[in-house]
Amino acid sequence: MSVLVVGMSHKSAPIDVLERAALDVDATLKLSHLVLDAPFVTESVVISTCNRVEVYVEAERFHGAVEEVSRLLAEHAGLEREDFVRHVYVHFDEAAVAHLFGVASGMDSMILGESQILGQVREALHSAQAESTVGSALNALFQQALRIGKRGHAETGIDRLAPSMVTAGLDAAGAVVDAPDTRFLVAGAGTMASLTVRTLIDRGVDPQRIMIANRTYQRAYNLVATFGVSAVRWQALDVELSAADVLISCTGSNGFVFDSARIAAGAQGRPMSLIDLALPRDIDPAVRELEGVQLIDLIVLSQLQANAELAADVEQVRSIVASEVGTFLAAKAASHITPTVVALRTMATDIVASEQARIESRLPNLTDDERADVRKALHRVAEKLIHSPTVRVQQLVDGPAGLTYADALADLFALDQSAVDAVTQVGDPS
Repeated sequence: MSVLVVGMSHKSAPIDVLERAALDVDATLKLSHLVLDAPFVTESVVISTCNRVEVYVEAERFHGAVEEVSRLLAEHAGLEREDFVRHVYVHFDEAAVAHLFGVASGMDSMILGESQILGQVREALHSAQAESTVGSALNALFQQALRIGKRGHAETGIDRLAPSMVTAGLDAAGAVVDAPDTRFLVAGAGTMASLTVRTLIDRGVDPQRIMIANRTYQRAYNLVATFGVSAVRWQALDVELSAADVLISCTGSNGFVFDSARIAAGAQGRPMSLIDLALPRDIDPAVRELEGVQLIDLIVLSQLQANAELAADVEQVRSIVASEVGTFLAAKAASHITPTVVALRTMATDIVASEQARIESRLPNLTDDERADVRKALHRVAEKLIHSPTVRVQQLVDGPAGLTYADALADLFALDQSAVDAVTQVGDPS
């Protein structure tokens, strides 16, 4: 059994392809179950964010699982096989573990070190737990990834550049965000919208200068109750657009919510900053042609580079990830070895009991003390014979060679390969 990830992100695919592959909550749940139903797959977790879609599975067979997961992703995105393969990546075992740990640490994000991804990884795990698509293997992997993400942010300054995509977008918008009279319109009322409102307020923006618009008014009103901002019904969106200086859109719609004509009517020739945090995009890129309109979308954010002073933090996080990958894999290997060692000790105990019974039947005149001495002697011999091999097996598996248990047995006992194969086939749970 091995961990496998098949994914697509801003590093492997252009925005228009990512838009087609993007998953809403219902689609994410559906995909996770379809993947779990695929041959050779025993667990699944799906991560879907504004710049990545990744499917993690615990698989019995590498090639079969890759084929099935890739087919399901391609079908969802409506991509032909050749187009899909061009933009997808596959990581297996150690590389898959290292990839997830890097993702959770913000090292694979558009904005290096952004912390929002940590919450998204947590949400993916919680969703898989609620849907019962995750088991002990992926649960342990994701729990470790969350701990590593927290550790990276706690021990380094990796998130100084931008703790989230929202912060990065606001920073890119410039001085207008911090001007005392700027009015903000947030389109959407989901997780990203909530994060946007919280970030604005944390930056000192008066909640009364923040307006929320959402198709479902009750969800917008929930933000009113939480943050003290204002809300407007979706039908009045254009009225509020004409009063806003900064529009931040994150609706999760499947098509453009704001085209050039709508933005032009709202701006009315005055300067306006637009921050599009949605995937698929909410704002037509053609609005860049409008005079006085500034558009910051995922393409712009992906082009932002980490400044030089973060180089040491980046290297420190990479070091943390590399170390944790080794620790996780060693623990995983140990978990596979333990049942075999237990079985070996059980077998030795059974042999001791059998030999003791044989001796006692042949020597019926032994005293109780003599029987106890025989029993202790047999146990000491068995323990001494087992101790060194079991310790050596563990060292071989944990060592730099990364030996399998079959390799360890062959190295330890100089066994013929046919003998090793016979042992591992009998004990192989798959």
